[in-house]
Amino acid sequence: MTTTPSTTRLAVLIDADNTSPKHVSALLEELATYGVATVKRAYGDWTTPQLGGWKAELNRHAIVPVQQFAYTTGKNATDSALIIDAMDLLYSGNLEAFALVSSDSDFTRLATRLRESGKTVYGLGLRKTPQSLVAACDTFIYLEVLGRGAVGGPEEGAEEGAEPAAPLPNLQSLLSRAVNATSDDDGWSHLSAIGKYLRSADSSFDPRLYGAAKLATLVEGQAYLTTTGSGSGVKVGLKGQTTPVTKPVTKPVAKAVTRTATATRTTAAKTASKRTTRKAAGS
Repeated sequence: MTTTPSTTRLAVLIDADNTSPKHVSALLEELATYGVATVKRAYGDWTTPQLGGWKAELNRHAIVPVQQFAYTTGKNATDSALIIDAMDLLYSGNLEAFALVSSDSDFTRLATRLRESGKTVYGLGLRKTPQSLVAACDTFIYLEVLGRGAVGGPEEGAEEGAEPAAPLPNLQSLLSRAVNATSDDDGWSHLSAIGKYLRSADSSFDPRLYGAAKLATLVEGQAYLTTTGSGSGVKVGLKGQTTPVTKPVTKPVAKAVTRTATATRTTAAKTASKRTTRKAAGS
């Protein structure tokens, strides 16, 4: 089943000091499923050699570089520039959603402020991103699961002493809770309802973190779950805790049954009529 691309107007604001340019193509491709990147800006001190690798990506994707000199050693002026621009864009009223690309917890308050104003906030960062920023976003996407940008070592521009990546939540516990919370009396839950629950419970939930491209694929691979249906009608239940699904009689079958019953009644009526005629003739 194909889905219509969203026309949501989206501002993509990238903390270049904290993000590697190798992720840019993949993250923009990912964001294209959420909306149209109306604004694309990257913030950093472009006079430093550390950001030299960004030039090709800026040109390739028409990202506007925003220069911010580091006026004081140890202070991140880039964060302030990005935050000020985000608030200006918020009050311009031309955008419906924001994508904040950074693994820096300093943007936590910005994310909550944008959401308080009714804007959808997507966060994109590395697995080491502090939980405060992850929880502040409507949806948080880890860069490691996008394209070929898996990170095997320290990230360019990363903060020293940054928190290590937190372990993934236990998948069986997570999916079992989701099924129990969304199932009907028969024990079955719609896959779409499970997906909404998981996103609501954890903004960073992503089946790709567990090696599956789609939620349906992830669910079908779990031995403690059972599924039925196909396409948008997939239902999920815990094994041993569901009522067998009975297939309703389809309209074509129902019509066939009706035709058969009508034909039987007609034949019976004709037979009775012939018998009556014979009796009358013999009397």
